[in-house]
Amino acid sequence: MTLTREEIIFLIVFAVNLVISVLYLAYGIFLSASVRARKRKGEDEVLRDNRRTYLIRFLVMVMCPVIGPLFFLTAQILYLTVFRFGVNLDDVTFSKDRVDTQVKADEEQERNIIPVEEALIINDKKSLRTAMMSIIRGETEGSLASIAMALDSDDSETAHYAASVLSDKLNGFRMNVRKLYSQIHEEPEQTGIEEQLIDYMNEFLGQQIFTQLEQNGFVRMMAEVAENLYEKDASRLNAGHYEGVCLRLLEIADFEEAEKWCTRLAEQYPQELSAYTCRLKLYFMTRNRTAFFQTLDNLKKTEVVIDNETLEMIRIFS
Repeated sequence: MTLTREEIIFLIVFAVNLVISVLYLAYGIFLSASVRARKRKGEDEVLRDNRRTYLIRFLVMVMCPVIGPLFFLTAQILYLTVFRFGVNLDDVTFSKDRVDTQVKADEEQERNIIPVEEALIINDKKSLRTAMMSIIRGETEGSLASIAMALDSDDSETAHYAASVLSDKLNGFRMNVRKLYSQIHEEPEQTGIEEQLIDYMNEFLGQQIFTQLEQNGFVRMMAEVAENLYEKDASRLNAGHYEGVCLRLLEIADFEEAEKWCTRLAEQYPQELSAYTCRLKLYFMTRNRTAFFQTLDNLKKTEVVIDNETLEMIRIFS
């Protein structure tokens, strides 16, 4: 079979392209990897492409003859000639003085924003999108529960905003919890990390935005961290830590563990309102009428400052 002139040229170009691609792959796997290993051994960190990158580029060069090699060659030339030089910051100075900028509130915009819950009820897409964008631009950690409600919105754009923010925040929470939890086991004598992790987990778990299974797992992890800190130095646990652990355990209906922490809270901080409210919630959920009214009577006899919610509960049950 006789090949045409065009076919012969194509085969030659393909063969040359294949040889170049194979040489490039061999350079990346053997030479570049060994250079990177030597640099690492000498404690001189240098950014290098890994083997997988060279393999992917090899496949692109084989499937795209001429164009693939030219593309990577052009990119390398631009890197060496344009982007490789560092930025000269000798003339740039940074002031260490902190300045708090007071920005006047946009009262007109605030008057036109309704809560996410109301926008969902009346199905007002414009108001819902405005409320979502206002939440996203601010601190979202304390508004995740409202954002989660927007997932059920009929407006696909609003649901997309909510899903993006929640996915990013929850993945960040999971990564940070694993990181801090690992540090606790690596540094068993350190207590500051436990306090940080309890506060961090309580802020997220209190909004109940995880699935029931994942919520239960994180709450038990939070109780485990608090238990470790209690065994090391119970004085480092403040009333807020105790209350957070008690409430999260009550939410997952772990009443036995919750009662243990309620008792510890009452013993260590008997003059705190949470020492009574946590037990009242526990006894109410477990339908322990005797203990509930006994705790309520004890609260009325103390000089503990009572908030409006607890005062209303006293009026109802008195």
